This record gives sequence, structure tokens and C-alpha cells, in this order.
Amino acid sequence: MSIENTACFIGHRDINETEELKSKLREIIEKLIVDENVDTLLFGSKSGFNRLCLDLVTEIKQKYPHIKRIYVRAEYQYIDEPYRAYLLRHYEDTYYPEKIIGSGKASYVERNCDMIDKSGFCIVYYDEQTAPTTRKSGTKIALDYAVKQGKRIINIA
Repeated sequence: MSIENTACFIGHRDINETEELKSKLREIIEKLIVDENVDTLLFGSKSGFNRLCLDLVTEIKQKYPHIKRIYVRAEYQYIDEPYRAYLLRHYEDTYYPEKIIGSGKASYVERNCDMIDKSGFCIVYYDEQTAPTTRKSGTKIALDYAVKQGKRIINIA
């Protein structure tokens, strides 16, 4: 997997899922595949945005069968074969980043940083208006990290 041909998805747990958002996302994903030769897409979990992106990429995969969906786990360093087989019904591969071993509550933040490190493009859904106010937004932490790393960021919110 090469960084310049990889994109990751990071976004809020709760999103306002509209037809306009789906259409915009579909267009962005296809443009990355066609114009930027993106063939590897990294997904996390625990967010409505990730679920929506996985659904759209799965649809798009019918048109571009060479693209790979990879699930980056923030939990379960070791998985058994039945769970792996379950994941591989939705993704072409899965892995657990070494850098998150022992990170405890920060495992999701560390997982997101790993996805950003391995990607040339970050498709983000960050909306200041709906970001949590009682805690630091994991999406905001990831977005700030991606900016610092000089990644090409597309904020769709």
C-alpha cells in the first residue's frame, strides 16, 4: 500500500446523512480513484461517517473492482478466524496498528493517526457546530494531526 494511493475516512459519530452529502461523497471518492489513482481506502469504526463511507465505497467498488477496503482496528490486537472471516465479508483486509498497543483510552486517537500516516488523502467530516462540547472531539484531534502532517484534506461537512 503506497501513501499517495491511499485515502482514509475520519468523521463524527453522528452525522446529518442527506442525499446531498452522499452525492458529494460519491463524487469525491470517484474523483480520487480516477484522477489520483487512489486504490486503497482505510476505515475506522464507531462513527456514522465511517459507516456511510463504507456503504458508498462498497457500491463504487462494483464500478472499480480493483479498489481495496481496509478496516483498521482500534480494538482486538489478535482476532480469531471466525471474526476475521466476518470482517473480510465487508473489507479486503484488516490490521491492528502496532503503535496503539498499550494506548488504552487513546487507542481510537492513535488508530486515526496511523490511518493518517498511511494516507495521502484524508476525507473528513468535521462540523464545529455539532462537535462535542463536554470533551475534545476525536475528529478534531485527527484533523489537527492531518494538517500538521501536511496531508491533502477534504472536509465534507
